[in-house]
Amino acid sequence: MSAAQSQSTLEAKLKALQCHFTWDIDPSRSKLFRFSDKLEDISTEEGNSWLGHIYNLQGYIHYQLGFTEDAWRFFSRATEAFRWSRNTVSDEGPWLVVNYGNLAWLHHHLGEQAESQTYLSKVDTLLKEYPSPSQDELYPEIYAEKAWTLMKFGKNKKPLVADYFQRAIRMQPNMVEWNTSRIIALVNAVRFDNTPVGEDILEELRMAKERDPESLYLAVLDLEQRAMKGERIEDEAHELTRKVLRNPVSSYSGIKKLSWVYRKYVSVDEAIALAEEAQEKHPDVRFLKCCAALCYEWRMCESFNWAVRQ
Repeated sequence: MSAAQSQSTLEAKLKALQCHFTWDIDPSRSKLFRFSDKLEDISTEEGNSWLGHIYNLQGYIHYQLGFTEDAWRFFSRATEAFRWSRNTVSDEGPWLVVNYGNLAWLHHHLGEQAESQTYLSKVDTLLKEYPSPSQDELYPEIYAEKAWTLMKFGKNKKPLVADYFQRAIRMQPNMVEWNTSRIIALVNAVRFDNTPVGEDILEELRMAKERDPESLYLAVLDLEQRAMKGERIEDEAHELTRKVLRNPVSSYSGIKKLSWVYRKYVSVDEAIALAEEAQEKHPDVRFLKCCAALCYEWRMCESFNWAVRQ
């Protein structure tokens, strides 16, 4: 085979991979920086089931921004995170297909074709050793990671997100975190409509809350939906506040969403109190500073609107 043919075959194999480089993710540079900040706001403590996915997406974002060394570092972290998070005898499995695909693409773009081919071979080995449950479908782990990734990239991706999560859950119904993320995506898809979700989604939300009682974000979403229907939620909001403040800081801890619920259905002052107490506990966390700034902005808007009405 000539060098040109060999290169063409390599590129065809790369394009056939399921990974971030083939998932039609092409936001603007400013959005990439914003996405990177948002990913830093998600907890990277051990025990986070999405840790490998976070590092995979960070690696792709840093590559797109031109930071290739950081991209390699994040992809390598993702490899270790996936191996650590899977409590199995083998440290290899279908959950590494996307990660190895990303590394194959990264080495290809760096001109390191031998290393790229090595990761392509690793993907081929995984596909042979761990056949998909259905010939016409992807691994559930790939569907889940693809869904989790696309839910970060806009409302127009929501139908795909729900479908991919549903496919993954159908094949592996015991993965509670997949169902939790699917429900979060469904509810947040209509968060700007200022109307409650349909009864079918509301029932799924409550079932997900029962299956994943540790997810305070789900609890806050449920609280918000009931507040939209006119329920008095102050006491339960205060109870959730205590729980949220005891948990590790994360954009999925529920702090920001709970602040919004306070602002919309209780008072801006209580939203500010929550943000300030959280910041006192963790004064160096950027995410909490952003939450506090947002609360102060709400107060300024209320003061301005009050002045205009006078």
